[in-house]
Amino acid sequence: MSQETRWQIRFFGQVQQVGFRYTALRIAGRLGLTGWVRNLSDGSVQTEVQGKPSEMRKFLILLKSQPHLHIVKYTIEEIPAQPGERKFRVSG
Repeated sequence: MSQETRWQIRFFGQVQQVGFRYTALRIAGRLGLTGWVRNLSDGSVQTEVQGKPSEMRKFLILLKSQPHLHIVKYTIEEIPAQPGERKFRVSG
């Protein structure tokens, strides 16, 4: 069994009110990832995503390739995995 990793990612740009959270939800579900995504008051979007590192890299690639999302930059911090998490959800 492969080790799961968890990343906290913060996205900046035109990432609110363009379907970002639901696009992230759809992509994460397709890749079998768990975690959550939410809008922050400064206009950025924060997500915690957990799964196989290769699938998490695909998650980033697929999000960045969406023509309706305008990601200017993002930051990634590796954080402790949360065992037993079962799905990816929109928070807030």
